[in-house]
Amino acid sequence: MKLLTVFRPAAAVATALLFSCAAWAQGDAWPSRPITLVTASSAGSGTDLLARELAQRLSAELKQPVVVDNKPGGSGIIGTQAVVRAAPDGYTLLYTTGSNTVMAPALMKNLPYDVTKDLAPVAQTVEGGVILHVSNDMPVKNLPELVQLVKSNPGKYSYGTWGVGSSGHLTMEWLKRKTGMEMPHVAYKQSSQLLTELATGTLKIGFTDPGAPLPFIETKRLRSIAVTGIVRLPRTPDIPTFQEQGYDFEPVGWFGVLAPAHTPAPIVERLGALITRIQNQPDMVKKVAALNVQAAQAKSPAAFQAVIGRDLKMWKQIVADTGITVDN
Repeated sequence: MKLLTVFRPAAAVATALLFSCAAWAQGDAWPSRPITLVTASSAGSGTDLLARELAQRLSAELKQPVVVDNKPGGSGIIGTQAVVRAAPDGYTLLYTTGSNTVMAPALMKNLPYDVTKDLAPVAQTVEGGVILHVSNDMPVKNLPELVQLVKSNPGKYSYGTWGVGSSGHLTMEWLKRKTGMEMPHVAYKQSSQLLTELATGTLKIGFTDPGAPLPFIETKRLRSIAVTGIVRLPRTPDIPTFQEQGYDFEPVGWFGVLAPAHTPAPIVERLGALITRIQNQPDMVKKVAALNVQAAQAKSPAAFQAVIGRDLKMWKQIVADTGITVDN
């Protein structure tokens, strides 16, 4: 896919900063018009549903419409680039995933923006690890047993994920390097096909996001043995974490809101505090728990920025160690 290059000469940056200063010069007048919440995903997706729920609640709090604008495509690049190019005045925001924010830069060499320079973290909204499953005929019940089985049978097993460069793919490659396991990767176009083949035993090992496998888990059509991160998931609390089983892998999947760089700090801080409060409302917690994710641990823009820095560093190291790349 050919991408347009972001071209921001000094004059353009100066103009953006003037917009920023003018916006904040209005003081408490912000927001005085509708806000656009760009989501780098298609309508009806999990990201879109979370963005729309947040937008509705933000509208009620800010007394201005918050309109979701879907810009899917290019592994999140199209939507992200639209926000990077927007005026930093608090009226254009990005609702996106950790995959688009920290994994894409780790995997792709020619991104038309720098997430650490062109975007301002506002609030991490929800988070949840990816789940490692095995078919029911596998003679393992936990992660150490799986590692031992695969190491004892090099090349016998393969594992599936929802795509090359996905968090499931990179996580397993990290685990393979850490443990010495040998098994090839199978990339599926749809998680539904991966789950069906796990349920039938055609595929023996696979990673999925936290929400897709719930019907299979609840009907015991597969065995879920580990979840990434350090916190168990709300709808599958019986699945132990990687850390609990002796494998220190902290990064998890997450969603969050970012703004163009140079958005006035008071606007970022106000939005960050408001979004965090919304995400921790009891009925909101219940809604996101239905998707098997939970309110994020980061409670401020600074804490969210630290998460982005930590995850970006780790994913870049994993990509460098494994040699995985995705052409863009």
